[in-house]
Amino acid sequence: MMTEDDIDEAKNWLGEDVECSSCAHQDLLAEGKCRLRRACVNDRYARRIDRFFNWNPSLANSYVRHEHFEVRAIAAKHADVFVLPALLNDPEETVRWNAARRLPKNKILPLRKDPHREVRIRIVSLLEDADLSPMMADEDYYVRLVVARRIAPPLLSRMVEDPEAEVRRVVAQRLPAEWLMCMVNDRSPQVRLEVAQRLAPDLLSALVADPDWRVRYEVASRIAPTQVSQLIDDDDDFVREVARSRAKSGGELLREMPL
Repeated sequence: MMTEDDIDEAKNWLGEDVECSSCAHQDLLAEGKCRLRRACVNDRYARRIDRFFNWNPSLANSYVRHEHFEVRAIAAKHADVFVLPALLNDPEETVRWNAARRLPKNKILPLRKDPHREVRIRIVSLLEDADLSPMMADEDYYVRLVVARRIAPPLLSRMVEDPEAEVRRVVAQRLPAEWLMCMVNDRSPQVRLEVAQRLAPDLLSALVADPDWRVRYEVASRIAPTQVSQLIDDDDDFVREVARSRAKSGGELLREMPL
């Protein structure tokens, strides 16, 4: 597979030929610290720009306001931290993210409301519980999903009624067990199945009449032995079978759901 280094051209971000003779870094060229089509800040290819800053990290500060966003984004990976806060307002999301990932948490909190969803999604990975709380109500479901996967379980009670089923399913997987009963009537069968898989056996009677057979099957497989008789006449063949089998065996737990 051809890489950027295999491309036999040197053009800048405007599509113009790169000419070493007109470059301000003649001294670097003489010292072997930059090279046409290999390590060049004026090249349009990101790998060559990145290599230039790897070879010359001390020059990154002077490029954080370059016209080409790729140069600014890569310079942000090498620049001194004190120049990075200004980049949080850069018009390009890649620049904002590269700056944010190197800054203290208290400096990046404004990016919780970044207009670009990818930035908000990535910001979640840098923040902890209290700082994540405002993002539970993010307008983008996937942002809320990654928040639900990361935030401390005791804080998830605020997300049990999220409008997106996949978010609620993750909540059901991580919510403290003592709060699961508040989700037994969730409108999504996938969410209720997650609840059924985690509820204590003596609490599963709340789901014996669930409209989804998969939920009832899980209930029949795990419900307390004294309560399994509630499902021996279930409308679904699989549910009846597992309930009757457990009733005959004294309540032994069954775990495999039929395909």
